[in-house]
Amino acid sequence: MNLLVDSSVWIDYFRSGKNSEKLDNYIDLNIICINDLILAELIPFLRLKSQPQVIELLNEISKIPISIDWSSIIDYQTVCLQNGINKVGIPDLIILDNVIQNDLILFSLDKHFALIHRHINFEII
Repeated sequence: MNLLVDSSVWIDYFRSGKNSEKLDNYIDLNIICINDLILAELIPFLRLKSQPQVIELLNEISKIPISIDWSSIIDYQTVCLQNGINKVGIPDLIILDNVIQNDLILFSLDKHFALIHRHINFEII
């Protein structure tokens, strides 16, 4: 089992939020992974906050390559719009595509993913 940890979870974790213990458990089990898109969302802020050690640790996590299937992204966005799920950004759809292509489980606090899960088959916790 590989668990792709979304930036929403990392942000909560860095703030010692309610999901910190859960993420700590997954880290201890060594089942988490990340991708370059999520790193691109996190690292600029961490640089501004002078957190090079955190950046180094994030870069050591197993990284899943991104191969964007634009026709799938279009299909996902169409399904979202057909079901009244508006304002889903392309980055979230790329993350969704990454999860589906690589048979990953998504760990996210983003409400869009919970809504999308009702209409598109993927694993989320």
